[in-house]
Amino acid sequence: MATLLQGAGWTVVARNWRSVGAEVDLIVQKEDRVRFVEVKVRRSDGPLSDEAVGPAQRRRISRAAELWLDNHPGIREACFTVAWVNLANGKVKWLDNAFDG
Repeated sequence: MATLLQGAGWTVVARNWRSVGAEVDLIVQKEDRVRFVEVKVRRSDGPLSDEAVGPAQRRRISRAAELWLDNHPGIREACFTVAWVNLANGKVKWLDNAFDG
């Protein structure tokens, strides 16, 4: 997933970033925009569920984002992205603004 985002012009600034009770798989940045990316991997063929990130995990990822942003002023735009990687067929899909609404 990191390679795909880098190919789209994003810079990986952190992998598996952790703080007390909080974690995010990837943090990528392009200029003053940041994406907090949760990566879900499937080893078998089948549907990729949009419900793969439950409420508790969303809270932990949101908390990680808050902590990271507290130490990185100047970010104009931030969003949460969920990415699904299916190893069986090589398909990747992602949803930006995954926690909105």
